[in-house]
Amino acid sequence: MLVAEHAARRGARVGVVDVCTAAVAALPVGGAGLSAMSRTAVSHPLCSTDDISEQLEELQLTLGEGPCVDAFARGSAVLTPDLLTIELQDHWTVFADAALEAGARAVFSLPLQMGAISPGVLDLYANIPTVLDTEELADALAFADLATLLLLGTRIDETGAPTDVPVPDRSFQDLGAYRAEIDQASGILTVQLGVGMEEAFVRLRAYAYMRGRRLADVAADVVARRLRFSPDAEPDQADEET
Repeated sequence: MLVAEHAARRGARVGVVDVCTAAVAALPVGGAGLSAMSRTAVSHPLCSTDDISEQLEELQLTLGEGPCVDAFARGSAVLTPDLLTIELQDHWTVFADAALEAGARAVFSLPLQMGAISPGVLDLYANIPTVLDTEELADALAFADLATLLLLGTRIDETGAPTDVPVPDRSFQDLGAYRAEIDQASGILTVQLGVGMEEAFVRLRAYAYMRGRRLADVAADVVARRLRFSPDAEPDQADEET
């Protein structure tokens, strides 16, 4: 299977990065990204195949809007063959223009689901208007299903088939550090601002967006005490520590 072949080249067990890479190779898209999402905790990008897909994941996380956000909320695929469609620009007032500027023209967001469990969303983009035909959409959904198994801790053997043996995925070590730093920064802001965890994350996200910075970089500054938020300041304002 294509996914297992990519993992073999890396000399590692199959991970979601292999699903994203294989999806790009098999489908008429330019890149893929995947984000872990939750209704009770902040969402985090897991992997991306190129700079544009990385920007798309970060944009949706920072803005709180986009096909990825809608796909997770609805529990169904959101297919956008052309971001220049007026209806889409009206619906995603900020994301659509930002995604176009990043280099994406079409975006396909597929929720990862197993029963009532939905651990994230797989995003695919193309740099030209693109429509997935029936067979291509079926393949995309199959990649999403495989990513779901991986996120839920199912081992995948060398053929790409699940072995139904839950194991920890060592490929998520970098993700763990990423999530931990954002969660730690949000925790610090709950003290600085006197608000709950969700509001602290919203303030963190607003600051990153207004300053045009990556959320992870802002979180790192907060944790390192290079950045401090004041409860009396505007959501996009903070004080740099010297």
